[in-house]
Amino acid sequence: MSARRTSLLAAALVGAVACAAPALAQQQTSITVVREVDSDRYDPHRSTARAASEVLFMLADTLVSLDHDMTSIKPGLAESWTVSPDGKTYTFKLRQDVQFCDGKKMTADDVVYSIKRWIDPATRSPVSWRAGPVEDIVAKDAYTVEYRLKAPFSELLYQLTQSFAVVIDKANVDALGADFGVRGFNGTGPYCWGEWRPRNDMRMRRHDAYRWGPPIYENRGPAHIQEVIWRIVPEENTRLAAVLTGQSQVTQYIPYSGLAQIRANRNLRVVENAAAFWTYFIGFKVDKAGVDDPAVRRAIVMAVDQEAISRDLNFGETEPAYSYIHQAATDWNKAVDPMLIRTNVAEANRILDAAGWVRGADGFRAKNGVRLSPLVYGFTGSTWQKLMETVQGDLRKIGVDLRIQLFDATVAWGKLATQEFDLFGMSFPYITAGDALNLYFRSANAPTPNRMNWKDAATDRLLQAGMTASSDSERAVAYGEVLRQVHEAAVWIPLYHEPMKIAASNRLAAFKAHNIYGCGLYKGLDLRFIR
Repeated sequence: MSARRTSLLAAALVGAVACAAPALAQQQTSITVVREVDSDRYDPHRSTARAASEVLFMLADTLVSLDHDMTSIKPGLAESWTVSPDGKTYTFKLRQDVQFCDGKKMTADDVVYSIKRWIDPATRSPVSWRAGPVEDIVAKDAYTVEYRLKAPFSELLYQLTQSFAVVIDKANVDALGADFGVRGFNGTGPYCWGEWRPRNDMRMRRHDAYRWGPPIYENRGPAHIQEVIWRIVPEENTRLAAVLTGQSQVTQYIPYSGLAQIRANRNLRVVENAAAFWTYFIGFKVDKAGVDDPAVRRAIVMAVDQEAISRDLNFGETEPAYSYIHQAATDWNKAVDPMLIRTNVAEANRILDAAGWVRGADGFRAKNGVRLSPLVYGFTGSTWQKLMETVQGDLRKIGVDLRIQLFDATVAWGKLATQEFDLFGMSFPYITAGDALNLYFRSANAPTPNRMNWKDAATDRLLQAGMTASSDSERAVAYGEVLRQVHEAAVWIPLYHEPMKIAASNRLAAFKAHNIYGCGLYKGLDLRFIR
């Protein structure tokens, strides 16, 4: 797209963004982040959406924090901790100066309540496994928490940095009931709940008493910016226009087609971090008719051209995914690499021919009178619409009639917990192979986030072995075997790996892009205007 055409587009689309560019004085106290989709809610235990985590990291805090290198664990609400020799008991010493947005002091009781709500079956958290095999969590005194495990969990500290592990206020949960995280949220973070208008915007105001930010920030609090506005703008060119015209001062939700233009603009810059991974894929519900045939799944996987997606659709800004996990991730088994996936349309057609799926006059295949026409669910917004249509075109080359149904994010998460679809589109962040594989392939995690209904006893045993392993090599062997199993079973179509890239105004001071759960701004404590 030419610079002149984009400038005209920006001018034409200014009115599509919910409010006009604020005046200079306002911009120095308020920041607007445009993003593609909203969360279904802002309850840390009930949402796995990145959109939820982006907000929750600013509204609340965790016991420990993750450095920008995505490997070093740093203090958070806990100023120190110790681990027993058997790896089953963690003792956290809490800061004594932390308070919630309503002014109430945070104590060990709040930490115990938060973790226990997370793992309570009644909460029905899709990510309760991330808390590990908990035996009990006890407040030893007002500022000491003992976290007892039934077995060692090598990733516990990493999991406790995630937004699912933020500390919440029991009185706030009790008062709001089902509306917790919908009509309000009382947290300890650098920002406090302002107003949420679903599908429109989320407004947060500065927590003026905040002084306990993670040590990865020079500014521990309060935040420099008085108000953060997360604005939903589904159309990618409108988001680009918002950045070009100054209506949004920072965002990671820029279309790939616009990144070169952002880099060339003297008023803007791109802040990058390649220290962690975000992978896009399409998964099969392996027990649904048609795609329950491994031959069909293998053929469909082979038909998709990952290289063309990254090169043409994503303008070379992403890396084609030939595995479910990036090969640079921790716990990748370098000794015995799992089979990698490659595009082969001729072989895909041969597999379907051999399996008895016959092309009709319209070019699409059928078997025993049943058309090979699987239904895929996904999210509205330009990203998934273009991806799904591209995959749909690839599958027509092998006679598969892919049907597409997209939903707004506030609806999609509920739809993706049903049994109505044959395939689904998803993307996810991770650092380690174990983090990703435990999330999606545990039998107990069906129907969500194990939306594939992949239930395999051998997989479960290997995942447990990796989770409780005491050495890096043992973890890599166990997780490498899981990856080999699911690759051979063709459970997913991997699409691409996306690095973190944030477009920012040069009026903002230098800051680092974080990669925790794909939330590039993390707590936002380093965001400030310089002119």
